[in-house]
Amino acid sequence: MTRELRVGQGFDTHAFSDDPSRPLVLGGVELVGERGLYGHSDGDVIAHAVADALLGAAGLGDLGEHFPDSDAQWEGADSMDLLSRVVSLLEERGWLPANVDCSVVLEAPRLAPHRGLMQERLGAVVGADVTVKPKRAEGLGALGRGEGIACWAVALVEHR
Repeated sequence: MTRELRVGQGFDTHAFSDDPSRPLVLGGVELVGERGLYGHSDGDVIAHAVADALLGAAGLGDLGEHFPDSDAQWEGADSMDLLSRVVSLLEERGWLPANVDCSVVLEAPRLAPHRGLMQERLGAVVGADVTVKPKRAEGLGALGRGEGIACWAVALVEHR
């Protein structure tokens, strides 16, 4: 019996918001006291990159096609809910996530204290292991100047 495996890549980036009341949500975890990100939804760049990687692997387009920022119903949306909907779309078409690996590029805040909880929450929604690896841009470009956060994700899915 041959296994059908596919790989997808996702990417997302958001600038930091000037709104002091906007929370920072990454990987489904609110980092209390940290400056939030601009975005139509809650701006969770990790959840968005994971969703795009899964959609790409299954050949189902991208997050913007399914949840456009031009649609008011998604304003302020919980990105973990969007991710859950993406996983359901995959399952409806016979795809199961096998694993997801993420690299998050940011100067601050430090993600190490939150990484375990992020991986746990993402994994619970995805239904597979999700790794989160924080990286610094070492002062290079907008990310290096601390103007925002970016995430790259790679997902492996299997057809049942």
